[in-house]
Amino acid sequence: MFIRNCWYVVAWDHEIPAEGLFNRTVIGEPLLLYRTAQGEVVALEDRCCHRHAPLSKGRREGDCVRCGYHGLKFDARGLCVEVPGMATVPPRARVRSYPVAVRNRWVFVWMGEAERADTALLPDNFSCDHPEWRHIPGYLHYDTPYLLICDNLLDFSHLSYVHEKTLGGSTAIAQARPEIEKIERGLRVTRRVANVPPPAHWAGARPFAPGARFDRWFVYDFMLPGTLLMQSGGRPVEDAEGDMRHAVELHSCQTLTPETETSTHYFFQQAHRPSLGGEQLTRTLYDSLIVAFNEDRDMITAQARNIEHAPLLPMLPLAMDSALVQFRRLVAQALEDERRSEVPSQRAQPERAASC
Repeated sequence: MFIRNCWYVVAWDHEIPAEGLFNRTVIGEPLLLYRTAQGEVVALEDRCCHRHAPLSKGRREGDCVRCGYHGLKFDARGLCVEVPGMATVPPRARVRSYPVAVRNRWVFVWMGEAERADTALLPDNFSCDHPEWRHIPGYLHYDTPYLLICDNLLDFSHLSYVHEKTLGGSTAIAQARPEIEKIERGLRVTRRVANVPPPAHWAGARPFAPGARFDRWFVYDFMLPGTLLMQSGGRPVEDAEGDMRHAVELHSCQTLTPETETSTHYFFQQAHRPSLGGEQLTRTLYDSLIVAFNEDRDMITAQARNIEHAPLLPMLPLAMDSALVQFRRLVAQALEDERRSEVPSQRAQPERAASC
């Protein structure tokens, strides 16, 4: 089961073309996305009401889309406006439309009850589109359940081992005890690591002297349904607190969108200030991040395969699991709240006719 009354990222804005059609599956539902002549993003169910052919196999006609199977034409609201060979369109000929919001280059869809869509719940992914921050947008596909990836992001002790030669660089990260606070619809996790060498991931950010040591920090909000917004970096140990002249400052926006019960879309970026470096640094950080996130994916995929072999075998809880356990409780509570609302998501969908 998935939380429905929330915003999920479905794409980076550059993925949806000015012309043509784009499709992606979110929480098991196939979506069609395209832009109107005014550039507004439309999200429709990618399933014709007639014979359930994907509308993404059809074509754009102005602000409408025509099914490539039998030619039914739908407007941006999902209403069928033309059926070839029929003088009138049956009133039940329609497909579901979804609320869409675009913020800082992330395209969000609201998968639940349309009347409850609230843009105040959008995360503040400011560094995805801000003149004081540079990044390259990233995307990875996982063949694993999204909550396993949430677990990974909620416990940075794995940086010492999974990312020993990339993001980590020191076993001290695993030794540091994180501070965990509850925030609205999520958790804030703070981990500070004192007097450690700079990680390989920072190569090119600063000219580090041999034996350089840094005080590092990771401070992030992790919010429902699965978004991480993080400030991270480090300052040379010899610099006074608050002296950021030689510091490395990064801001990261990452979000997980379930594709199905066993697959996930992962949108991410890590941004740096222009004063830290130019395009070469931006590319270096991105390339390093891809290496590290593939390390995560390899580990989590192997973990998921083990779980598939013995799904009822219990895991051993440890102190390092505190944040992920709390977050899973938040997910369970959100699901229970939706169940108790007595407005099943199916009621938000248009009634379908058996045929048009």
